[in-house]
Amino acid sequence: IWDSLGESDYLAAFEGHPQIGDLSTLSKKYAATAQKAGHEQSGMSKANETVLTKMIALNKEYLNKFGFIFIVCATGKTADQMLELIEQRIHNTRSTELNIAASEQAKITKIRLESLL
Repeated sequence: IWDSLGESDYLAAFEGHPQIGDLSTLSKKYAATAQKAGHEQSGMSKANETVLTKMIALNKEYLNKFGFIFIVCATGKTADQMLELIEQRIHNTRSTELNIAASEQAKITKIRLESLL
């Protein structure tokens, strides 16, 4: 079903996530899912200030370029790995990046659904 959805559906799903590395949004806009998202982004909570600063800057650049936030299945990834991914992916076309982000969203959804079972 996920693969048959369109861009507007994917963008709506992306809006349900805080930006990677922006841990302050976990307790504000996303209070209902803060615990789940915080656990998924636990690698970012261990990041040093340099990594967090770079991630915040790249998140802004990414959002400006693509019109949606950087989506990555953060489970099991370190802050350095997520930084490396955004550094690579920011050079993609919007179309390519939308497809990658949708695939990452599908991974996140699968993990969350499996945790409910």
